Amino acid sequence: MDDASYRILTRVAIAALVLSIGWIIFDALRSDPAPGDVALLAAERAFADGRYDRALDEYREVLRADPDRVEAIRGKARTLLQQGRPEESLRHFDLAIARAPEFAGTYANRGIAFDRMGEHRRALEDYEYALYLDASVADGPGWITRLLHMDAAGPPTIRDRADYLRAQLALPEEERQLSMPEEDAAQRPYRRR
Repeated sequence: MDDASYRILTRVAIAALVLSIGWIIFDALRSDPAPGDVALLAAERAFADGRYDRALDEYREVLRADPDRVEAIRGKARTLLQQGRPEESLRHFDLAIARAPEFAGTYANRGIAFDRMGEHRRALEDYEYALYLDASVADGPGWITRLLHMDAAGPPTIRDRADYLRAQLALPEEERQLSMPEEDAAQRPYRRR
């Protein structure tokens, strides 16, 4: 490489670096976070880490700042569900559905709550409606999430559970096995990626 080419490449690299740093600074200074944005990010991180008490506190903080923030309502409902409080979570899932009825993930999660409460027909209705709204809810957690949880196969998906419930509900009542505690416990709530 001759001197002229080297100088041009050096200048291009320096210009790219300066522009990148300038953009980062500009972006940081121009955007004022909406009320509750920082707490929402903290809540999502805490939820992903399995620190549900912390996540619940952060979601409450978001909702104090903005009571209509549907992401926080959904997050609070998911957190209550993970804490083993499905009855409480239903109120929040219903509230989230009232605010954003087109989001399939909320129906899928409400179905999980119904499932854990033993209301399997209502769970199946929600699973099927979630799949109708957005078939991608059947995909389950992405490969990165499965890798982080060291679960190559992944937990049962909404589609798996809906198929299972549909088959079991078709059987005579005395032959049904609607609950499989180990597999049911492995089912994780849907989160938008």
